[in-house]
Amino acid sequence: MSYPGPRARAVILKICLAGLIACASFAGRAESLQATQPLQAGLDALAKRARPATFGIEVRDLRTGKSWGVNAGKPLPMMSVFKAPVAAAVLAKADNGEISLDQPVSITRKDLRGGASRIARNFRGDSMTFTVRQLLEDMVSQSDNTAADRLIALIGGPQAVTQFLRLKGIEGMRVDLDEGGVEHVFSGLGDASGPPVNETRSAREARLRKGMEAFLADPRNRSTPETAADFLQKLWQGKLLSPASAKRLLDLMYGQTVPVRLRAGLPAGVRLADKCGTSVTRGGITGAFNDIGVLTWPDGHTVIVAAFLSGSRASREERTKLFADLARMVAARFP
Repeated sequence: MSYPGPRARAVILKICLAGLIACASFAGRAESLQATQPLQAGLDALAKRARPATFGIEVRDLRTGKSWGVNAGKPLPMMSVFKAPVAAAVLAKADNGEISLDQPVSITRKDLRGGASRIARNFRGDSMTFTVRQLLEDMVSQSDNTAADRLIALIGGPQAVTQFLRLKGIEGMRVDLDEGGVEHVFSGLGDASGPPVNETRSAREARLRKGMEAFLADPRNRSTPETAADFLQKLWQGKLLSPASAKRLLDLMYGQTVPVRLRAGLPAGVRLADKCGTSVTRGGITGAFNDIGVLTWPDGHTVIVAAFLSGSRASREERTKLFADLARMVAARFP
């Protein structure tokens, strides 16, 4: 038997090494594919489970830059999620010296809004004064509608918020209405300022159903999930505000502990800075049920989740479980 010479052995060795490298590369790609497939498949399953509602989701890993999503490019109604960009626009004005966080803002009885408003619940007399700092806390951490509308008016109206977003390169999020404007859409009144005189109960119910239909068809105050993630990423990375203002807004978002949506599915030790948004439910349909937030693990690993549920016929418990299950999926992917 003859054995290969030194040159032949070298050729054989190179071939074997090339094969090993190719196998390792293939295994790495397969492992990477297996790592991403379960989360994407899970998001697809959640969106399917939510039907006939639209469930838009963006999950973004800031460590690797990878993202997963479903309906992530679809504009969906924000409801109180819009209070986070409103707060950013207010804080940007403070950063520029145009307003002060300690300046007084007067609120009269005609300024009071329905829905979630600690200010409205505790209002006394015909007028009360608050600082911008106080209104920011109420708007973001307590989701106070009255505080939101006074701050929006202070900085020049909803268009000022959208202008701020555009200046920061955020294109798929728009703020066109304050809370009073959104309430009017839901009222189904159209151009009318108030309900008809002697409106019957059945006529009122029909009008409110029409209001829900109008809200679901309205393109205003919407964001795509991927743009909401862009907003949170820029906020987290210090590209929207000064370091002090960015920390202030994130702290206010950490302070939002009610309602519990994504937070319900997170393991101990994972911090969440988030902003929820919820519409009324009419005719068994909830127009919007949302949560966007920044998740941080003890080792500093940061993941953004933006989730918008629109037009849902599910119960509140079922809707909340969708968000908790989403958080569990993300936590399982990034232990």
